[in-house]
Order: sequence, then structure tokens, then C-alpha cells
Amino acid sequence: MLPPLWASPCGNQCTHKYATLMQIPWRVFCKKGCDADGETWEECLSECEEICYKDPVLKDQKWSAYIDRSPGAANYSEECFHACVAGCGFKFEMCQEKVDQVRPNRPLPPKPPPVEKPPKPPVTNPDEPAEDVPSTSA
Repeated sequence: MLPPLWASPCGNQCTHKYATLMQIPWRVFCKKGCDADGETWEECLSECEEICYKDPVLKDQKWSAYIDRSPGAANYSEECFHACVAGCGFKFEMCQEKVDQVRPNRPLPPKPPPVEKPPKPPVTNPDEPAEDVPSTSA
């Protein structure tokens, strides 16, 4: 006889929360939260930060962050973190409000500098010749 559940209840909750095709990566990170080794809620959240944010792999070698397997882009890292925290919430049976309030302990990425638009050239009337173009032909 086959067991009624092939996955843990936590994993099933992640599957239902992130059910659409476009949410499959977040389902994976939610399940990583379910499977985190942390014994407490705080330890699980700490593991989510390690999983989802790029850090140097080799001590004192900033360039080694590029070989870290976390998502990379700031918005993807944040989505990953929230999905992983959802898994921790399912694992430790936390209420949804508490899960939604969790924020990463990372500084927010700096906002890009405002892009300055080049000044527009002065508008000229097509019927009038421009001053720098002679009005006679050669």
C-alpha cells in the first residue's frame, strides 16, 4: 500500500502556496526552509539568509561571492528569502502575520542614481532656414 503523503506536510504546504509554473523556483526555496537544519525559528531564518544572499565563499575574498549559488539579483534574493521564510513558518507552525513581518537582516540595496536626461535641442520652424545654414545655394 502506498503512503497517502509522498512529501512532508510542510513540503505539501509549499507546493500549494507556490503552485504555478512561474513559482517553481520559490517552491524550491520554500522547501529548503522546511528542510533547514535549524532547531529554532531564529536559526531557520538565519539559514534562509545564508541560502538566499550572495556572500563570499572564501574568507576575505570578495570575488568569491560570484561562485555562491544564491539567486544573485537583489529582487530575486528577497523573493527567495520570503519563500524560504514561508517554509520555516510551515515547519514551526507560525501564524501567517508573523511570517509576513519577517525582513532580512541585510542592508537594502542602494537606489540607482537618477538618470539625467540630455537637454532638448531648441525647436525650429521647418519653413524658416536655420541660422547656421546659408540661404543661397552654391
